[in-house]
Order: sequence, then C-alpha cells, then structure tokens
Amino acid sequence: MHGTERFTATVHEWLLSIFTAGTTHFVEMVLIGLAYLGFFAIAGLALVYLERRIAAFFQVRLGPNRVGPQGMFQTLADALKLVAKEPIGTKKADSFLYSLAPYFLIISSLMAISVIPMGAGFSGFDIDVGVFFLIAVSSIGVLGILIAGWGSYNKYALIGALRSGAQMISYELSVGLSLLTMILLVGSLRFSDIVQSQSDYWLIFKGHIPALIAFIIFIISGTAESNRTPFDLVEAESELGAGFHSEYSGIQFAFFFLSEFINMFIISAVAATVFWGGWMPLHLGGFSGFNQTMDYIPGPIWFLGKTGVIIFLMMWFRWTFPRLRIDQLMKLEWKYLLPLNLINILIMAFVVWMGWHL
Repeated sequence: MHGTERFTATVHEWLLSIFTAGTTHFVEMVLIGLAYLGFFAIAGLALVYLERRIAAFFQVRLGPNRVGPQGMFQTLADALKLVAKEPIGTKKADSFLYSLAPYFLIISSLMAISVIPMGAGFSGFDIDVGVFFLIAVSSIGVLGILIAGWGSYNKYALIGALRSGAQMISYELSVGLSLLTMILLVGSLRFSDIVQSQSDYWLIFKGHIPALIAFIIFIISGTAESNRTPFDLVEAESELGAGFHSEYSGIQFAFFFLSEFINMFIISAVAATVFWGGWMPLHLGGFSGFNQTMDYIPGPIWFLGKTGVIIFLMMWFRWTFPRLRIDQLMKLEWKYLLPLNLINILIMAFVVWMGWHL
C-alpha cells in the first residue's frame, strides 16, 4: 500500500471510530471539498507568481521582487486587493446572469480536477468513466463565458464570448480525439486504470509515434481550450479590451482570472496522467537499480513534477508565439489538427491490433 493510500485509510478508520458510516461518508465529502478549494486557491496564486517570473525570464527583466522574498507575496497582495475592491457593473447589464457567470467556470474547474489522481488512491472521484466525465464537465465552462458576454451588455464582451464559444467547441474535438487515441492502448476510461497501465512504461513510449502525435495535438488544443496565448482571441486586449470579462472587477474578475490558471493546471495534469504516467515513477527496462531509486520518490512528487514541466511548456508558448487571427485559429483546428487526429486514431488502432504496443 502506497503512502497516500495508507493516509486516506487511516483518516477513514479514525472517522469511523467517531461517527456512523453515513455521517463518516458525509464528513469525508466535506473534507475533500474543502481540500480541493484550498488547493484551488493556493495553486492559482502559485501559478500566477510562476507566470510572472517566467515572463520576466524570457523578456530579460526582473519581474516581481519587492513584496516579500523574491516578490513571493506580490500575487497575494494583488489577490487581497481584488477581493477588497467593490464590484462595479453597468446599469444595463442583466444582473442575474452577470453575477452567475463566474461561478460556471469555478465549479466546472473544481469538478474536472476531482477525477485526476495525484497519487495512489489519492483522487476525489475515481469513476469508471473518468475521462468522459472530465470532458463533459470541462465543457460547462464555455457557458459561463457566453453568459458573461451576453449579460454584460457590452459589444466587446459579446464578441469575445462568441469567439470563445466557437473556439472551445472546435478544439474540444481535438482534445477528446487525442485522449481517445490513448484510451485505445488502455481499454479503460478510468484514470486510475490508465496510470496503473503505465507501471512499466509510460504510454507516450508504449504508443510509439501515434502517441507522440496525440500528445502534441493535446497540448496545442489544450492551450486553445484554456484561452491562452497564442490562442487568446476571446480576450485580445488589442482588439476587445479584455473580451468577455471587460465589465468585471473585484472578486468576480478574480474568479475569471483564477479559472484560467486552474484550467492550465488541469490540462497539464491530464497530459501528465495520460501520456507521462501520472504519479508513476520513470522505469527503464533492464535497469533495476535505477528503477528502485525512482520508486523512493513519492507518487505526488512525480505527478506535480510532470505537471510542472508541461505548465512551463504552456507558459513558454505564451511568451514566444504571437497571437493568431481568428481565421487562422479556426483553420488550424478544422483543416489540420482534426484530420490529423482522425488519421492518427486509425494508425493507433492498427498498432494495437498488431500488438506492437506491448
């Protein structure tokens, strides 16, 4: 039994010694929810700070370096400022829809992150259709953006929201198909089964060239799904001011801002889980000493390390490539990524049929 499994089992037994089985289940659900909310806030602040430091590195400048050691408390100060600010809307906005929109993105992100295992037995919601569930709930976020654009009564916000709808619906196809390509190797939609199947080799190695192509397509499509540069046409400061959240301020703007970084974490975590083995250590055939050494590193450290590498790649994209035009964005998906994905699935199916992935 892994360390995370022992910890969760110990907590479960302790709660059973105090409460009945039904009450224990309810208390565990509350604790899990609070833990994810805490992780949500801490990870969001950490990613904002990391983004600023990486941007400064690529642009050869210092970045935040005043508030706290190495500017570590600058992001916390900005968060407190946003929370303390008075939300200011417009008179003609639909107040109900305007206030409701940010919660779609937050709830969608929380539901999506709950099915991703961060260690052995360390996931909030391990179900048989985990991959399908994640794709389904992550698509709810676009409703929040559409509602925000419509409810703001601002033409720039509406244009940004319509762009978001077209963009996210389009790139969801490539995200789903690239994941389906890897599911062919495993034969299961449960994330824990996908990780366990990579105990000897990660799927990106087992699946050969089709797996590498699926990984590249997933990262490109995932970057577009999270509305990050060079695919940030929904905000496009030079054209739309701030796009769909132009009329938002205070804590409501903070929700939109935070959800973008959490969605980047979710995309990176899914890529690390499906392609890079999740919390599984790196094993090489014939190198037993090396493999035993890798086993000493806890699973959550492996998971966060792999996720961090992919997050760095996505941030590298942002500070390297210029923004695409909206026609170029749609052309990339429908004329290039989608056909390539369909061909890649057929190739992967042939690889599995021939048994070359074993």
